[in-house]
Amino acid sequence: MKRILVTGALGQIGSELVAKLREIYGNDAVVATDLRSSAHEITRTGPFELLDVTNDKAMHEIAKRYQVDTIIHLAALLSATAEEKPLLAWNLNMGGLMNALEVARELKCQFFTPSSIGAFGPSTPKDNTPQDTIQRPNTMYGVNKVSGELLCDYYFHKYGLDTRGLRFPGLISYVTPPGGGTTDYAVEIYYAAVTQGKYTSYIAKGTNMDMMYMPDALTAIIDLMEADSSRLTHRNSFNVTAMSVDPEAIAAAIRKEIPGFTLDYNVDPKRQAIADSWPHSIDASAAKAEWGFRVRYDLDAMTKDMLGHLGGRQLLRKA
Repeated sequence: MKRILVTGALGQIGSELVAKLREIYGNDAVVATDLRSSAHEITRTGPFELLDVTNDKAMHEIAKRYQVDTIIHLAALLSATAEEKPLLAWNLNMGGLMNALEVARELKCQFFTPSSIGAFGPSTPKDNTPQDTIQRPNTMYGVNKVSGELLCDYYFHKYGLDTRGLRFPGLISYVTPPGGGTTDYAVEIYYAAVTQGKYTSYIAKGTNMDMMYMPDALTAIIDLMEADSSRLTHRNSFNVTAMSVDPEAIAAAIRKEIPGFTLDYNVDPKRQAIADSWPHSIDASAAKAEWGFRVRYDLDAMTKDMLGHLGGRQLLRKA
């Protein structure tokens, strides 16, 4: 990758990925775009352009003007929000993806877009979910992600476009607030632990879902994009994960740092139904074999780092 265009750059993944890419490839080599402007640091440290990804002409003009060779397409509505606004989700998630793929094809760019464990459904095997298995999601977000995987495969096979992607689990970060995902409780719980010492979970006790700490997710994107293309068999849908946890497991890890932390429940039926349709744990062996996927953070290491950055250690000293 030499000159990279990132859509959805002010979102949960984008805001941190742009910063990391600029550290590696240089500030001027990473063009950040988003639907809205912001005082965020990435709008000042390198090129930033306003972009509605449903506007194909604007996307093409920006990509051509900056002579990008790589497009990382992140702009999308997440699972819970997509379920509330399914038509908007389809138009944004699929229309934006098609536009990005067309621009990549026309300008001969390498291409990345994330998929999700949301691409699986109630009939998918729940435990150690295989890389290749039945995918019949019952959410708009899941339908978008399966369609996106297939569409990227189509562009690779029909046009030879170098498309790549990861099926992300829930991503946990101290940098960007939650953005409408079903797994966002796993971010909220850390913020609440530091500010209130307690949290009310909208996901039920015993609901195991896969999670990953954001630093590992960013490394995975870059490692996949820099991997030798000839080694890749699956390309657009690699299972990746770091841990399978439920709210009680996260609470137990937090109590090692903040002993008085308490957890209770007020289950949201809509988000719980989405969570219940997803796997309990997934198999990432294909990613490990094909391009060397690895993680640095388990639950305890992530928890210490999250609370340290959010001020948990200072809270402990005051207690």
